[in-house]
Amino acid sequence: MRNCRGCSGKADKNTYLKTGLSKETMDKTLKHPCYNKNAHDNARIHLPVAPICNIKCKFCNRKFDCQNESRPGVTSNLLTPEKALNTFEYYNSKVENLTVMGIAGPGDALANFDKTKKTIQLIRENHPHVAICLSTNGLLLPEYANELNDLGVTHLTVTINAVDPTIGEKVYDYIDYKGTRLEGIEASKKLLENQLKGLEILRSLDVMCKVNIVAIKGVNDFHVKDVVGKVKSLGVTLTNIMSLIPVKGTAFENHESMSKKELTKLRRDCDMLVTQMFHCRQCRADAVGKLSEDISQAN
Repeated sequence: MRNCRGCSGKADKNTYLKTGLSKETMDKTLKHPCYNKNAHDNARIHLPVAPICNIKCKFCNRKFDCQNESRPGVTSNLLTPEKALNTFEYYNSKVENLTVMGIAGPGDALANFDKTKKTIQLIRENHPHVAICLSTNGLLLPEYANELNDLGVTHLTVTINAVDPTIGEKVYDYIDYKGTRLEGIEASKKLLENQLKGLEILRSLDVMCKVNIVAIKGVNDFHVKDVVGKVKSLGVTLTNIMSLIPVKGTAFENHESMSKKELTKLRRDCDMLVTQMFHCRQCRADAVGKLSEDISQAN
Protein backbone atom coordinates (compact mmCIF):
# COMPACT_ATOMS: atom_id res chain seq x y z
CA MET A 1 0.00 0.00 0.00
CA ARG A 2 3.04 2.24 -0.01
CA ASN A 3 2.52 4.55 -2.97
CA CYS A 4 4.77 6.94 -4.83
CA ARG A 5 5.17 10.22 -2.99
CA GLY A 6 5.47 12.14 -6.21
CA CYS A 7 7.25 15.43 -6.75
CA SER A 8 5.70 17.04 -3.68
CA GLY A 9 7.57 14.66 -1.38
CA LYS A 10 4.36 14.07 0.56
CA ALA A 11 2.84 10.66 1.16
CA ASP A 12 -0.77 9.73 1.67
CA LYS A 13 -1.39 9.43 5.42
CA ASN A 14 -2.01 5.67 5.16
CA THR A 15 0.94 4.64 2.97
CA TYR A 16 2.80 3.21 5.97
CA LEU A 17 0.22 0.41 6.31
CA LYS A 18 1.47 -2.97 5.12
CA THR A 19 -0.56 -4.88 2.58
CA GLY A 20 -2.82 -7.73 3.66
CA LEU A 21 -4.03 -6.25 6.94
CA SER A 22 -7.59 -7.01 8.00
CA LYS A 23 -9.99 -4.12 8.41
CA GLU A 24 -9.88 -4.63 12.20
CA THR A 25 -6.09 -4.36 12.37
CA MET A 26 -6.06 -1.45 9.95
CA ASP A 27 -8.65 0.43 12.01
CA LYS A 28 -6.68 -0.23 15.22
CA THR A 29 -3.50 0.98 13.53
CA LEU A 30 -5.16 4.28 12.63
CA LYS A 31 -6.00 4.69 16.35
CA HIS A 32 -2.49 3.76 17.54
CA PRO A 33 -0.58 6.93 18.53
CA CYS A 34 2.84 5.35 17.88
CA TYR A 35 1.98 3.97 14.47
CA ASN A 36 -0.10 6.91 13.31
CA LYS A 37 1.01 10.47 14.13
CA ASN A 38 -2.53 11.67 13.44
CA ALA A 39 -3.82 9.60 16.39
CA HIS A 40 -2.24 11.97 18.92
CA ASP A 41 -5.49 12.30 20.86
CA ASN A 42 -5.50 8.58 21.62
CA ALA A 43 -3.74 7.05 24.63
CA ARG A 44 -1.77 3.88 25.29
CA ILE A 45 -0.79 1.94 28.38
CA HIS A 46 2.34 -0.17 28.85
CA LEU A 47 1.92 -3.00 31.34
CA PRO A 48 5.30 -4.07 32.84
CA VAL A 49 4.81 -7.82 33.12
CA ALA A 50 8.02 -8.97 31.39
CA PRO A 51 11.08 -8.59 33.67
CA ILE A 52 13.51 -11.04 32.02
CA CYS A 53 15.62 -10.15 28.99
CA ASN A 54 17.52 -12.68 26.90
CA ILE A 55 20.07 -10.33 25.36
CA LYS A 56 22.49 -7.81 26.86
CA CYS A 57 22.78 -4.59 24.91
CA LYS A 58 25.85 -2.51 25.66
CA PHE A 59 23.66 0.59 26.17
CA CYS A 60 21.09 -0.89 28.55
CA ASN A 61 20.95 -0.85 32.36
CA ARG A 62 17.59 -1.50 34.00
CA LYS A 63 18.86 -0.88 37.56
CA PHE A 64 18.19 2.86 37.33
CA ASP A 65 14.70 4.28 37.61
CA CYS A 66 14.07 7.97 38.09
CA GLN A 67 10.57 9.41 38.29
CA ASN A 68 11.48 11.93 35.58
CA GLU A 69 13.28 9.39 33.40
CA SER A 70 11.72 8.40 30.09
CA ARG A 71 13.45 5.61 28.23
CA PRO A 72 12.68 2.02 27.26
CA GLY A 73 13.26 -0.61 29.93
CA VAL A 74 12.41 1.64 32.88
CA THR A 75 9.57 0.87 35.27
CA SER A 76 8.82 1.60 38.91
CA ASN A 77 7.05 -1.71 39.49
CA LEU A 78 6.35 -5.14 38.05
CA LEU A 79 2.88 -6.60 37.55
CA THR A 80 1.42 -10.07 37.40
CA PRO A 81 -1.01 -10.62 34.51
CA GLU A 82 -3.93 -10.36 36.95
CA LYS A 83 -2.64 -7.10 38.41
CA ALA A 84 -1.99 -5.89 34.89
CA LEU A 85 -5.68 -6.33 34.09
CA ASN A 86 -6.62 -4.42 37.25
CA THR A 87 -4.21 -1.65 36.27
CA PHE A 88 -5.71 -1.48 32.81
CA GLU A 89 -9.22 -1.30 34.27
CA TYR A 90 -8.17 1.53 36.60
CA TYR A 91 -6.66 3.69 33.87
CA ASN A 92 -9.35 2.81 31.36
CA SER A 93 -11.86 4.46 33.70
CA LYS A 94 -9.73 7.61 33.96
CA VAL A 95 -8.05 8.07 30.57
CA GLU A 96 -10.02 9.03 27.48
CA ASN A 97 -9.46 7.13 24.23
CA LEU A 98 -7.28 4.39 25.70
CA THR A 99 -6.92 2.43 22.46
CA VAL A 100 -3.68 0.47 22.94
CA MET A 101 -2.30 -1.99 25.49
CA GLY A 102 1.42 -2.55 25.07
CA ILE A 103 3.99 -4.83 26.69
CA ALA A 104 7.39 -3.22 26.34
CA GLY A 105 9.37 -4.71 29.18
CA PRO A 106 11.13 -3.96 31.30
CA GLY A 107 12.72 -7.02 29.71
CA ASP A 108 11.66 -8.74 26.50
CA ALA A 109 8.00 -9.63 25.94
CA LEU A 110 8.84 -12.98 24.32
CA ALA A 111 11.46 -13.97 26.89
CA ASN A 112 8.56 -13.87 29.38
CA PHE A 113 6.07 -15.53 27.08
CA ASP A 114 3.86 -17.20 29.72
CA LYS A 115 3.22 -13.87 31.47
CA THR A 116 2.86 -12.01 28.20
CA LYS A 117 0.40 -14.58 26.86
CA LYS A 118 -1.75 -14.55 30.00
CA THR A 119 -1.86 -10.75 30.02
CA ILE A 120 -2.93 -10.66 26.37
CA GLN A 121 -5.66 -13.22 27.01
CA LEU A 122 -7.05 -11.28 29.97
CA ILE A 123 -7.10 -7.98 28.11
CA ARG A 124 -8.57 -9.50 24.94
CA GLU A 125 -11.28 -11.29 26.92
CA ASN A 126 -12.40 -8.10 28.64
CA HIS A 127 -11.49 -5.43 26.05
CA PRO A 128 -11.52 -6.88 22.54
CA HIS A 129 -11.60 -3.41 20.95
CA VAL A 130 -8.13 -2.54 22.27
CA ALA A 131 -5.07 -2.97 20.05
CA ILE A 132 -2.52 -5.38 21.52
CA CYS A 133 1.03 -4.18 20.98
CA LEU A 134 4.32 -5.89 21.90
CA SER A 135 7.98 -4.91 21.71
CA THR A 136 10.73 -7.50 21.28
CA ASN A 137 14.37 -7.86 20.38
CA GLY A 138 13.32 -10.59 17.95
CA LEU A 139 15.47 -13.44 19.28
CA LEU A 140 12.42 -15.65 19.89
CA LEU A 141 10.25 -14.17 17.15
CA PRO A 142 10.38 -17.19 14.78
CA GLU A 143 9.20 -19.38 17.64
CA TYR A 144 6.22 -17.24 18.64
CA ALA A 145 5.20 -15.17 15.59
CA ASN A 146 2.30 -17.38 14.51
CA GLU A 147 1.02 -17.83 18.06
CA LEU A 148 1.09 -14.05 18.61
CA ASN A 149 -1.10 -13.67 15.54
CA ASP A 150 -3.48 -16.32 16.86
CA LEU A 151 -3.62 -14.54 20.24
CA GLY A 152 -4.82 -11.37 18.54
CA VAL A 153 -1.65 -9.29 18.71
CA THR A 154 -2.17 -6.55 16.13
CA HIS A 155 1.08 -4.56 16.47
CA LEU A 156 4.64 -5.67 16.97
CA THR A 157 7.82 -3.63 17.28
CA VAL A 158 11.13 -5.38 16.66
CA THR A 159 14.37 -3.61 17.58
CA ILE A 160 17.11 -4.29 15.02
CA ASN A 161 20.29 -2.26 15.41
CA ALA A 162 22.43 -3.88 12.72
CA VAL A 163 22.16 -6.21 9.73
CA ASP A 164 25.92 -6.77 9.68
CA PRO A 165 27.07 -9.09 12.52
CA THR A 166 30.42 -7.30 12.78
CA ILE A 167 28.52 -4.12 13.64
CA GLY A 168 26.04 -5.94 15.85
CA GLU A 169 28.95 -7.30 17.85
CA LYS A 170 29.71 -3.72 18.91
CA VAL A 171 26.14 -3.26 20.18
CA TYR A 172 25.49 -6.52 22.07
CA ASP A 173 27.48 -8.22 24.83
CA TYR A 174 25.71 -11.57 24.68
CA ILE A 175 22.47 -13.45 24.08
CA ASP A 176 20.89 -16.31 26.03
CA TYR A 177 19.30 -18.72 23.57
CA LYS A 178 17.81 -22.11 24.36
CA GLY A 179 19.90 -22.56 27.49
CA THR A 180 23.18 -21.42 25.91
CA ARG A 181 24.94 -18.08 26.28
CA LEU A 182 26.48 -16.85 23.03
CA GLU A 183 28.91 -13.95 22.91
CA GLY A 184 30.66 -11.79 20.32
CA ILE A 185 30.12 -12.39 16.62
CA GLU A 186 28.35 -15.71 17.30
CA ALA A 187 25.70 -13.93 19.37
CA SER A 188 25.27 -11.19 16.79
CA LYS A 189 24.84 -13.71 13.95
CA LYS A 190 22.21 -15.79 15.77
CA LEU A 191 20.24 -12.71 16.86
CA LEU A 192 20.22 -11.30 13.33
CA GLU A 193 19.27 -14.65 11.83
CA ASN A 194 16.25 -14.94 14.09
CA GLN A 195 15.22 -11.31 13.68
CA LEU A 196 15.13 -11.60 9.88
CA LYS A 197 13.45 -15.00 9.97
CA GLY A 198 10.79 -13.58 12.28
CA LEU A 199 10.12 -10.63 9.97
CA GLU A 200 9.76 -13.03 7.07
CA ILE A 201 7.06 -14.93 8.96
CA LEU A 202 5.29 -11.71 9.96
CA ARG A 203 5.08 -10.62 6.32
CA SER A 204 2.07 -12.88 5.72
CA LEU A 205 0.35 -12.38 9.09
CA ASP A 206 -2.32 -9.90 10.18
CA VAL A 207 0.18 -7.93 12.26
CA MET A 208 1.35 -4.37 11.66
CA CYS A 209 5.10 -4.49 12.25
CA LYS A 210 7.43 -1.59 13.08
CA VAL A 211 11.21 -1.83 13.36
CA ASN A 212 13.06 0.30 15.92
CA ILE A 213 16.72 1.18 15.44
CA VAL A 214 18.94 2.70 18.11
CA ALA A 215 21.44 4.96 16.32
CA ILE A 216 24.83 5.14 18.04
CA LYS A 217 27.32 7.69 16.73
CA GLY A 218 30.40 6.08 15.24
CA VAL A 219 29.08 2.57 15.95
CA ASN A 220 26.06 1.98 13.71
CA ASP A 221 24.72 5.41 12.66
CA PHE A 222 26.36 5.09 9.23
CA HIS A 223 24.72 1.66 8.89
CA VAL A 224 21.13 2.62 9.77
CA LYS A 225 20.10 3.11 6.16
CA ASP A 226 21.25 -0.44 5.41
CA VAL A 227 19.04 -1.71 8.23
CA VAL A 228 16.05 0.20 6.85
CA GLY A 229 16.66 -1.13 3.34
CA LYS A 230 16.93 -4.72 4.57
CA VAL A 231 13.75 -4.69 6.65
CA LYS A 232 11.91 -3.02 3.77
CA SER A 233 12.79 -6.04 1.62
CA LEU A 234 11.04 -8.20 4.25
CA GLY A 235 7.80 -6.24 4.09
CA VAL A 236 8.29 -3.64 6.85
CA THR A 237 6.64 -0.33 6.00
CA LEU A 238 7.38 1.72 9.13
CA THR A 239 10.64 2.21 11.01
CA ASN A 240 11.62 4.32 14.00
CA ILE A 241 15.18 5.60 14.38
CA MET A 242 16.04 6.66 17.92
CA SER A 243 19.20 8.24 19.27
CA LEU A 244 21.21 6.46 21.94
CA ILE A 245 20.39 7.59 25.49
CA PRO A 246 23.65 7.26 27.47
CA VAL A 247 22.93 5.39 30.72
CA LYS A 248 25.16 5.18 33.78
CA GLY A 249 26.81 1.83 34.27
CA THR A 250 26.92 0.87 30.60
CA ALA A 251 29.66 0.76 27.97
CA PHE A 252 28.12 3.83 26.35
CA GLU A 253 27.52 5.92 29.49
CA ASN A 254 29.86 8.68 28.25
CA HIS A 255 29.04 8.27 24.57
CA GLU A 256 27.85 11.31 22.65
CA SER A 257 24.23 11.15 21.51
CA MET A 258 23.14 12.26 18.09
CA SER A 259 21.96 15.85 17.97
CA LYS A 260 18.36 16.58 17.08
CA LYS A 261 19.57 17.93 13.73
CA GLU A 262 21.60 14.79 12.99
CA LEU A 263 18.74 12.51 13.96
CA THR A 264 16.23 14.45 11.85
CA LYS A 265 18.51 14.28 8.81
CA LEU A 266 18.99 10.53 9.23
CA ARG A 267 15.25 10.00 9.55
CA ARG A 268 14.55 12.13 6.48
CA ASP A 269 17.15 10.25 4.43
CA CYS A 270 15.61 6.93 5.44
CA ASP A 271 12.09 8.25 4.87
CA MET A 272 12.84 7.98 1.16
CA LEU A 273 12.95 4.20 1.64
CA VAL A 274 10.38 3.51 4.36
CA THR A 275 7.98 5.78 6.24
CA GLN A 276 9.64 7.03 9.44
CA MET A 277 8.22 7.70 12.87
CA PHE A 278 9.26 11.26 13.71
CA HIS A 279 7.25 11.61 16.93
CA CYS A 280 8.71 8.86 19.15
CA ARG A 281 9.07 9.65 22.87
CA GLN A 282 11.15 6.53 23.79
CA CYS A 283 8.55 5.61 26.41
CA ARG A 284 8.97 3.85 29.73
CA ALA A 285 7.83 0.26 30.23
CA ASP A 286 5.01 1.57 32.45
CA ALA A 287 3.93 4.57 30.38
CA VAL A 288 0.28 5.64 30.43
CA GLY A 289 -1.59 8.32 28.51
CA LYS A 290 -0.99 10.26 25.33
CA LEU A 291 2.54 10.30 23.91
CA SER A 292 2.80 13.95 24.91
CA GLU A 293 1.44 13.38 28.41
CA ASP A 294 2.70 10.40 30.41
CA ILE A 295 0.60 10.23 33.57
CA SER A 296 1.95 6.96 34.97
CA GLN A 297 4.21 8.64 37.56
CA ALA A 298 1.50 11.07 38.63
CA ASN A 299 -0.70 8.39 40.20
